Amino acid sequence: MQQRRLASSGRPTGTDGSDFNYRMVVDSRYQKVADGKSRLYALILTQAVFQLIGVLYTFLFTSKGEGPDVIAISSIAIGSISLILGDLGRRRSRVTLLKVYMVASSIGVLLSIACVAKGNVTLEVFQTPTRWETHKFELLEAARTAIGFLVQIVTVSTITSLISNMSPPKRTS
Repeated sequence: MQQRRLASSGRPTGTDGSDFNYRMVVDSRYQKVADGKSRLYALILTQAVFQLIGVLYTFLFTSKGEGPDVIAISSIAIGSISLILGDLGRRRSRVTLLKVYMVASSIGVLLSIACVAKGNVTLEVFQTPTRWETHKFELLEAARTAIGFLVQIVTVSTITSLISNMSPPKRTS
């Protein structure tokens, strides 16, 4: 088949323009799926960066005597596995993997919030600003968790939109 190129008149070469009825038009939902996948890729990368920061905080800045927190490690494990599942679901357009990613990453974010809330350091630091210097890493962890929660909200809405656009349209009978 001859490859068509746009001529200077705006019409593909090799045609007189009368075959416009036979040309394929891409449905808008496929374009929405492509846009949603690229947006989800950016969100997964953002979550991966936040996950890496959480790993560094958990293993480097925890107090030496007590060791890493079980809730923090659970959050890291669930978040890491969910990122892998989310990327596989995005690449292969698997609705089931995207749903599992959505639920698992939400659980990971909620566990991260529970870990920060359990510390009580953030509330003490906000009440006495003179302690900001000594507890700056705890404040950074609280900020990471808050921003991660906002990213999770955008991710859930993106996945919901992506899943609805990936599903075939309902036929009215």
